[in-house]
Amino acid sequence: MLLFQTWAVMGVLLNMLGQGMVLSFPTVLLPALSLPDSEIKADIYVASWLASVIGIAGIPGFLMSSFLMDIYGRKLAHGVVLIPGILGWLLIYFAKNITVLIIGRSLCGFAASATVCLGAVVIGEYTSPGNRGMFLNLKTTAVCVGNMVVHIFGHFYSYKIVALIALIPLFLSLIIILTWPESPAWLASRKRFDESEKAFYWLRGKSVKSTRELEEMIRAQKERNEYPSAKSMPAKFLDFFRKFTKRDFIKPVMIIFFSAVLLESCGRHIFPAYALQIIGEVTESKSQSFYFTLGIDSIISISAMFSSALVKIMKRRRLLFGSGFAAVIVLFSVCLYLYLSANGYIAKDKSWIAIALFSLYFILSNLGCTPIPLALLGEIFPLAHRGAGSAVAGVFLSLAVMAGMQVTPFLLVSLKVYGTFAVFGLVMGVALIALYFILPETKDRTLQEIEDYFNFGRYRDDVIENDDEVKMKMIPQ
Repeated sequence: MLLFQTWAVMGVLLNMLGQGMVLSFPTVLLPALSLPDSEIKADIYVASWLASVIGIAGIPGFLMSSFLMDIYGRKLAHGVVLIPGILGWLLIYFAKNITVLIIGRSLCGFAASATVCLGAVVIGEYTSPGNRGMFLNLKTTAVCVGNMVVHIFGHFYSYKIVALIALIPLFLSLIIILTWPESPAWLASRKRFDESEKAFYWLRGKSVKSTRELEEMIRAQKERNEYPSAKSMPAKFLDFFRKFTKRDFIKPVMIIFFSAVLLESCGRHIFPAYALQIIGEVTESKSQSFYFTLGIDSIISISAMFSSALVKIMKRRRLLFGSGFAAVIVLFSVCLYLYLSANGYIAKDKSWIAIALFSLYFILSNLGCTPIPLALLGEIFPLAHRGAGSAVAGVFLSLAVMAGMQVTPFLLVSLKVYGTFAVFGLVMGVALIALYFILPETKDRTLQEIEDYFNFGRYRDDVIENDDEVKMKMIPQ
């Protein structure tokens, strides 16, 4: 039932659009605070904290959403964590000093971070294997559109009006969430098998393939329920740390760590937050930087949407590493060009070359390096570890965002644009190499098949199709 899956996913995508507005808001906020007639003043240190505080606030956001999704289900958790975001935007609108602005940004960061893993888990559990990759990649598209919305409205309106506009997607998301069924996977994990079956067929329809997937999920949960789980709080606390001794937890955590490094180093959060400053330095034209930024925003959004189509026909690994290593090469090319022009080795009157190279870089990075790491959040953690895994992933992602946002303004001042992106390019290359050796292929596999992979570690050939691609199932060793 693609229609019902799409409706459910729209609740996540609208929230992701709002998250994109949170990320790019410093582009509007920080220049406004630097104006001579601004009632609120901020120097470079305060400005860096206004931009990066969403990373710090993201840690409790991730932990809270992980706890809520495990204990109370995906639907309630997703609705509850939107409320701090709504309050945060209202505080930003009414703020009269830096303290209130930071609190507002923190609440927005809390809500945005809380729904990164949660939204991926919802899409992973609510959609069919054939559609899952497309919907997970559309999360990135929604964030890119949110970035562009802020840049457009921020050009014509004050940051306070933009804060009010940012409330709209959150309210629409909340309305859609109220119509969701609960996650079939979560219901099965709570031994509510009849409710799980009803919700599953509402989302997927009844077919041979969907029935087989449901039966496999319920079978796995019944086997797991044969073993008693920790009940007391100290026992649960101890059980959490025991997960770090389990193969099916450690390897996904390693993948998410390098995915977080890749996501941040490819400019996923940095460029939206400092777009006008970066483009202004590259073009040496502050008056035209808005139009260049808008053009790059459009390119990024279109390429992210194109990635959602590509992921339907290409293997995840092929798309990630093909586009990722190509993006690194292009990034070093643009850094070399900017270095040579800045130091007078070549003429400075062809800024369109740098803009074109940056555009190509963002096209390539948004085909794989941005959407696939975020998509993995909804795929690779086994159901038993999904809450704890989301919490650990959230800490990694929050620290990466905070570090990137915090150091970028200082790197831009000390190393210029070319030095800043050269540093990020090196980190990006290391992350891609690490993922090349540890990331499995997940395209068109059920969540249960992926879970079995991390439990048992190898595949057996099941069906060989005409194109020689192997469909694999797991067998225990």
